[in-house]
Amino acid sequence: MATTISILSQKGGTGKTTTTRTLADIFARLGLAVLAVDADPQGNLSDYFDVSPDASPTLAEVLAGQVLATEAIHNGVIPANLQLAESELILAGKIGREVTMRNALREVKRDYDIVLIDCPPTLGLLTVNALVASDQAILSTEAQYFSLQGVEQAMEIFNLARDSLNPDLDLLGIVLNIANMRTRHARGARESLRSRFPDKLFNSVIRQSIAYAESAERAIPILDLKPERGQDYIDLASEVLTRLRRKDLLAALERLRQDRVPASVRR
Repeated sequence: MATTISILSQKGGTGKTTTTRTLADIFARLGLAVLAVDADPQGNLSDYFDVSPDASPTLAEVLAGQVLATEAIHNGVIPANLQLAESELILAGKIGREVTMRNALREVKRDYDIVLIDCPPTLGLLTVNALVASDQAILSTEAQYFSLQGVEQAMEIFNLARDSLNPDLDLLGIVLNIANMRTRHARGARESLRSRFPDKLFNSVIRQSIAYAESAERAIPILDLKPERGQDYIDLASEVLTRLRRKDLLAALERLRQDRVPASVRR
């Protein structure tokens, strides 16, 4: 049975989708069977996987009960489009609406080691559904003044899902994304988060780079497009695997680092 991880943020533009795509790519390179689920009606993760905008069926049909999740997998992802926003409105009127995604993904999870869910940049019903369907959650936040406030707001939804519907849900960690750690402002944001969540903030920081936008636009994983920029995500993957108690994969991850990341930038 797969370990299911939701990746969420309080707003858009925090690197959440890039984190989902890159972790999926790294885990797959380690030999894990990985499924990504695009739970954002904007469909950015689907674009990142180079799934056609006209692909059908999508997560909307899965949540509506029209198809099985296994029938909606395209190129390693269950995609989404704007139809998912309509599905969220329909879900709002259903009994048991918060557990719809968990029920829909139950069978398909048997075929995978890891399921990564890219949540929408809002803290609504789709995000609650993703958290209820998950074992773990990762919060992505920018190195900005209001990052602590955004994480606190996301934690309210996390706690709601855990306390009411999914008591086994765990916060795997908080990742500081799109960060320029040369600035005092970013370092201050990190220290605020570390003070508030001392055991949950990942040590790995995803540094700001236009390469991630280029990677998404061209639907090419960052380890193939700009391998030197994959260093931060390999560091993050190492922490994720350690917290998931999968240290057996760390040697393979280090081999991936040696193979893909130029020696001049390796840590």
